[in-house]
Amino acid sequence: MIIGLTGSIASGKSTVSNMLKELGYPIIDADIVARVVVEKGTETLETIKEVFGLEVISENGSLNRERLGEIIFTSPAKRKQLNDIIHPAIRAEMVRQKEVLITEGHPTIIMDIPLLFESKLQSYVDKIIVVTVTEEKQLERLMARNNFSLEEAKSRIQSQLPLSVKEKEADAVIYNNGTREYTEEQLKKILQQWDSTII
Repeated sequence: MIIGLTGSIASGKSTVSNMLKELGYPIIDADIVARVVVEKGTETLETIKEVFGLEVISENGSLNRERLGEIIFTSPAKRKQLNDIIHPAIRAEMVRQKEVLITEGHPTIIMDIPLLFESKLQSYVDKIIVVTVTEEKQLERLMARNNFSLEEAKSRIQSQLPLSVKEKEADAVIYNNGTREYTEEQLKKILQQWDSTII
């Protein structure tokens, strides 16, 4: 069984991902994959260099994320160009990792994908867990965590699909407004209901 884990910024998805890791489940993390596919010497980095020029490559040959960020931040067309290069590479690497884990005989695999719905990757997984919080809690956590003003925090949250939409599309929802223990309790109950074994 392939379980997709998702949420929104400051909803506590990473907390749940860590709980799954502690329980011994293999995890494919889209954020880590996104870094791996643009490492030095990769085809993806070569393509980025061809499209965006040498200015996005650091002296040591790695990707200059800051410079690339500045370029795509002000240009939706450039951002689309970058996504068209990176997204297929991320998907291919996630599928590759999944095949390896299946070959190794893991009965349950977790795919931790922050933008699962935004990137329309529902077909990549069998079940979806959404980690959610109230809007107040989300704002409060994001402002505390990133030192954002209320306006900054709101605009970050609004750039993603609303959690209410994600909840409707989920097979299971974890409400992460309370204690860590309560979150873990919900997670274990879902895994039990789905009969998802580790070994």
